[in-house]
Amino acid sequence: MAAILHSKTFKELTPEELYELLRIRSEVFVVEQDCVYQDLDGDDQASLHLWLTEGDRVVALCRVCPAGTHMAAVSIGRVITTERVKGYGKQIMLEGIEAARKHFRARTIDIEAQQYAKGFYEQVGFRQSSEPFILDGIPHIRMTWQEPRE
Repeated sequence: MAAILHSKTFKELTPEELYELLRIRSEVFVVEQDCVYQDLDGDDQASLHLWLTEGDRVVALCRVCPAGTHMAAVSIGRVITTERVKGYGKQIMLEGIEAARKHFRARTIDIEAQQYAKGFYEQVGFRQSSEPFILDGIPHIRMTWQEPRE
């Protein structure tokens, strides 16, 4: 069964969809990674929310933030796969890049990547663009994707 892509603005999300996306974010970023941080940061309302489902299960998600919200440039964040090693992470990132280009006309996209995931993000075209820094107690790096020149 192929994963199905869902894409909605905050206002288009049903209460059930919003609850499930936030539940998964909390489960992974707060509980699994044992990291107390403010997930509800005020950026969700301006963002485009993408997620993949297989059957009735969310298998990956991310949000695409317009420039000037989470970061100065358009950014992708809250990237999660609930089923690893199945290609869902790469798929949701490629969909996120395409959504950023279409929805926000992005030619540059920034992310704050957990440092251990650098290789994963490089596979979809991001390059390290900062020195390592600590965010919420976890080593991170800024990475940037640039639209390919034709």
